[in-house]
Amino acid sequence: MNKLAIDGGTPVFQPGELVKLIPVWPPAYPETDRKLIDIHHSGLWGLCGKYEQLLQKEFAEFQDAKYAVWMCNGTTTLECALRALGVGPGDEVIVPGITWIATAAAALYVGATPVIVDIDPETLCIDPAKVEAAITPRTRAVIPVHLYSALADMDRINTIAKKHGLHVIEDCAHAHGAKQHGKGAGSLGDYGSFSFQLSKLMTAGEGGCLTTNDERFADLVFRISHIGNSKLFPEEPLQVGLECHQYRFTEFQAAIIYDQLRHQPENRAKRQAAVKIITDRIADIPLVQLQKSSYDDDLRDYYFLAFLLQEEHLKPGVDRAWIFDALKAEGISIGTGWGHPLYKSVAWNVPQDRYVKHDTEVCENVMYRRLMASLHAFLMADPQVIARWAEGFRKVLLAATK
Repeated sequence: MNKLAIDGGTPVFQPGELVKLIPVWPPAYPETDRKLIDIHHSGLWGLCGKYEQLLQKEFAEFQDAKYAVWMCNGTTTLECALRALGVGPGDEVIVPGITWIATAAAALYVGATPVIVDIDPETLCIDPAKVEAAITPRTRAVIPVHLYSALADMDRINTIAKKHGLHVIEDCAHAHGAKQHGKGAGSLGDYGSFSFQLSKLMTAGEGGCLTTNDERFADLVFRISHIGNSKLFPEEPLQVGLECHQYRFTEFQAAIIYDQLRHQPENRAKRQAAVKIITDRIADIPLVQLQKSSYDDDLRDYYFLAFLLQEEHLKPGVDRAWIFDALKAEGISIGTGWGHPLYKSVAWNVPQDRYVKHDTEVCENVMYRRLMASLHAFLMADPQVIARWAEGFRKVLLAATK
């Protein structure tokens, strides 16, 4: 029974079986169907309609912020935040070495220079000590990323930012519903940027939202993303010289996300329960450690279920590649997140003179040797399926442990 499939044993899942047992992502809720039909026939498809206005209030409250400005995607939200803060040519923006390219590309879009620094080896979020070491007279902002739904150490980051007069923009693309010390992600810095791209924990296929507690910041970023118009102060004229864009949201996206917001707590609870099944089953195996969040009271979800190999416990002759092959033979797919650090991504086609990179030893070690991650969709499967997954994971880990 415990003979590995890679050695001729019976696999935990037959080829293609697990895929059929995982619910389709994204979920389609029946109550959304009627809304989309009504919007279709109304002709009111955009321009800050009913559901976008509801989300402006309710998503902000969900994240403990006062304001939420909606846009077409999460890259534009980062860009507009930087523009609203006056970041531009000659300025530097500090970002972590593991994130999607949008975090750093947003700085390029406003003419600034991304400065890439290393990560904490347990949370995989930006290392505050590396942030402070990278600050120069040109540094204007830092963008901590709540990676895979683990939360960056915002206490330390905010302290450093205040000391050096920096702006803080939280990249919350993976952190819908997350909280630190009881306060929502996206309300901990100057701005919080959320993505609703297809793979995210809440999605409308695409979409973005910027949260803030500052009324004037909210107005300014709305103007920048809505060709100069204001929602909070409509009586005020367009601002001469303010470079603006058309990054607006649609009412179809708003209706989909509006209903998903109501299901988010139950979906998070289901994912958290699945993670507990898995971690309980492997608790006695020192070979892997679950990615941590910065504080014990962090409320988190799991955009990626991410484990880190503790290489000192590997059996001689065994490495991560062997574990991946053994899991694949058991019918379990697991991977390496994006496969590369930000600066080695095939999508990061940026000349080296356009950015600065500090030492990123931890990023390299994590991405190429230690990270084992699965996207969140499988965590929505029935508990019996999750238990089988955990058994297969345990089976392989035991064989790989010395």
